Amino acid sequence: MRVNRMGKAAFSFYKWLGFIIAVIVSAISAVLGFFDDTPSQLVMLYTVAIFGSILWGWHHLSVRWTYNETFYDADETLNENNLDQKIQEVEDSDQTDSYFSFLIKSNRGAIIGILAMIIAFVALAFAMDDFFQWQNILSLVVFFLTLLVLIITNSVAKNNKSALMGLAVLIGLFIMGSLIVDGFISTLNLKSMLLFASFLGLACIGQTLVVLLGGLDLSVSFVIGAANIGLMYLITLGIPPWICIIAVLLMGLGVGLVNGLLSFRLQGQALILTLGVGFVVTGAVQALTTIGSDFGGSVFGVVPKWLSNIAATNGTFLGVSIPPVVVIWVVASIIMIIALSNTTWGRSLYAVGGNRTAAARLSISERAYWIGAFAIGGFVSALTGILLLGWSGGGFVGVGGPYLFQTIAAVVVGGTSLLGGKGGYGFTVIGVLVLQVLSSFLVGIGLSYEGQQFVFGLLILPMVALYARSPHIRTQI
Repeated sequence: MRVNRMGKAAFSFYKWLGFIIAVIVSAISAVLGFFDDTPSQLVMLYTVAIFGSILWGWHHLSVRWTYNETFYDADETLNENNLDQKIQEVEDSDQTDSYFSFLIKSNRGAIIGILAMIIAFVALAFAMDDFFQWQNILSLVVFFLTLLVLIITNSVAKNNKSALMGLAVLIGLFIMGSLIVDGFISTLNLKSMLLFASFLGLACIGQTLVVLLGGLDLSVSFVIGAANIGLMYLITLGIPPWICIIAVLLMGLGVGLVNGLLSFRLQGQALILTLGVGFVVTGAVQALTTIGSDFGGSVFGVVPKWLSNIAATNGTFLGVSIPPVVVIWVVASIIMIIALSNTTWGRSLYAVGGNRTAAARLSISERAYWIGAFAIGGFVSALTGILLLGWSGGGFVGVGGPYLFQTIAAVVVGGTSLLGGKGGYGFTVIGVLVLQVLSSFLVGIGLSYEGQQFVFGLLILPMVALYARSPHIRTQI
């Protein structure tokens, strides 16, 4: 028998910590409303609503996670007096040591890191002119609140830890971006972030499925570039656009099938194999499209207006000023999340990724799911290349270059395990949004593309280290 009961010290600590966080965040919102000349009635309403929402969410998402566990043997008979005595022992043991000191001891490394960042912030404040401003101070507060939430989540969360940490990072980045970068929360920038997140999110569909099976597909970026330049080339030949799109989608599907078939037979070399297939496809399409052309790797022509509208920042959907590609991504995300969590296909996919031997004994075809995941990946990669043509207005074979590792980064940051069998596309959506908001934030503060890649790498490293220390799901069955 198991009795779960939060100790008094832990409960008191988390209760007051949530209260302090709610006060700080609501105060920040009130200050921002004041500086934005928002009517005082609305400022008061929003402040009270934020304060109440944080308190409610903190109780349900943090306080209820933490408890002391006392185990009893199944054959032990507990009467009411014995049970009360056991619970009292748990409470007495909890009072012997302060929960605050326990957190300090268990998170000593994180606290040292925070102190180091405070020292760095103070050094920058004195080294740079006009650095010590209210926007930077509020951003520092939000940054440390985000770190605090991450530390607590990592310590007490039992389920969906990576998703909760990703949401905390996303909210923290968004608040810091709105404070530091001018126009970060403008309608144009929000639509732009959603637009590029949609491209990345669609490209991540296949990568997520392959990672859930314990593999990686490095041909994603090459298929995107080949589809982009191939579609423009076919359109310039005078072929109807809808026929060209079907042909390109079939090409992507075919590449995915080839990847799946070959990588299943040579799973020890699957990573290099998909990379080689990607080079072959890109080289073949580039050689074909450059015949009689002076522009290697690029094809110029007229993109259909309806395709441009689908992928343009100023595109409209049913009269609403929102890029249709965002709607496509939302619909695809809902379908993927439901399919993975509520269908036999999704459960079988997790079974194959979690334990292939057990899946085989349940008559689940590993070969069919492996090939199917790569086929879906090739199809959605070609679709992403098509949509990117509508955004760019011209075919360019290198348009898929950034997606080579961004798709992997989004999947990893979202929390899908590289070992397979754990995660899902809902986690990937969080990873996509985190990367996109982070990218927009870094661009807003003037960081170069190389610097952005450096930051993305720093973001991936601790996530991979976390998975390396976590036991694979097959060892827990």
